[in-house]
Amino acid sequence: MSARPRARLRLPAWTATLYWKFAVFVIVMCCVLATVVGVLVHVLVGRQSEEQARSAALAELDTVAAAYVAGEPLGRNAAVNPADLPASLRTMARHGERGTQLGEHRGRPVMWAVTPADGKALAVHLDHTQRAAALRGLDRAIIGSSAFAIALTLLVGLFAVSRITRRLHRTAQVARRISTGDLDARVDDPRVLRPDQAQDEAAAVAAALDAMAAALQAKLNSEQRFTADVAHELRTPLTGLRVAAELLPPGRPTEMVQDRIGTMSRLTEDLLEISRLDAEVEQADIDLHQLGPLAERAVPATGPAAEVRIERDARVETDQRRLQRVLGNLVSNAHKHGRPPVILTVDGLTITVRDHGDGYPGRLLDHGPQRFSSHSGSGKKTGHGLGLTIAVGQARVLGATLHFSNAPDGGAIAELTLPPSPPARGLQQPTGADDS
Repeated sequence: MSARPRARLRLPAWTATLYWKFAVFVIVMCCVLATVVGVLVHVLVGRQSEEQARSAALAELDTVAAAYVAGEPLGRNAAVNPADLPASLRTMARHGERGTQLGEHRGRPVMWAVTPADGKALAVHLDHTQRAAALRGLDRAIIGSSAFAIALTLLVGLFAVSRITRRLHRTAQVARRISTGDLDARVDDPRVLRPDQAQDEAAAVAAALDAMAAALQAKLNSEQRFTADVAHELRTPLTGLRVAAELLPPGRPTEMVQDRIGTMSRLTEDLLEISRLDAEVEQADIDLHQLGPLAERAVPATGPAAEVRIERDARVETDQRRLQRVLGNLVSNAHKHGRPPVILTVDGLTITVRDHGDGYPGRLLDHGPQRFSSHSGSGKKTGHGLGLTIAVGQARVLGATLHFSNAPDGGAIAELTLPPSPPARGLQQPTGADDS
């Protein structure tokens, strides 16, 4: 049996934001810095306090030793061989050595000092409670000031980062608008508009995006003007060719010439329609229609027969000519690039056109229809690619959405969803409903 791969731990999406990463970085670095500084201060102050306590204990031990030799009272902080004397100091006194050590006396911290006296241990203890309390207070102050410094640094840092992230979000928003076709969108970063200000990375990105959008807009405008000019210029000679072809004697060569002229005329009209759609000067002639009959009338004009299924009819406010143009192009494309049966289904405000061929190519699904780029699902180039481009443009004029996909069991699916009509007009009534 093969070992099952371990599931990778996935962090929440918000952890990928710049805010979260910056906050974690600031907290970690401040904690490391505060820990290092706190430990150094604790060690240095602790050593200094301990050295002062040792010096005081040894000075007291000298006084007590002199009193012991003179036979005078030793005082309450001194004793010979006290019971709670640390064993290490007792051993040092036994070997004739002096020493000091922190320890306890009756449950309280003290500094012990010991010296040999007649084979015994003469010991002195000085209270170390205040020094230990002062050291603990210093530790609390270090922790409190470190927490305050971390919070203050984090707030100031997040405020500074928020200014950058707001500009980056603005740039990303403009980029999304450009990707949806709004080529007039610009970031207009104030730092870019004022060259005397310092330019940071966000300003550089904004400037690059604005320059790209301007160049793309200029290129597309030039392409649109070229397409419209070519189409207009072709109209006159094509009209002359059509008249001349009608004067030719009947026969197969004449039919071939007339067929090619018809193809060129349709291509020219398609180019003119695309140029009008690109210029966004088209406006829909809205009226109230029953959707089922509209779909049925759109099918015969496309050539080969297509099956029409009306699951839920609806009344919609739309432009009859443009809707039939969209449906005609979708059905014609299904016949040209797919395989029968081609089925047109009306389900409320959604109209679906499906064939049973190889499906749409991946490039069309990813980027949408491209003019003069027509390929079947097998990758073979089969046309000019203007039919679906016009369908998408006319759907946009109608305020509808056109979505392309492939069926799991094979075949291409084009799904046109019409916008709902205003409630006052009372749309989407089922077939047979009372229209009064």
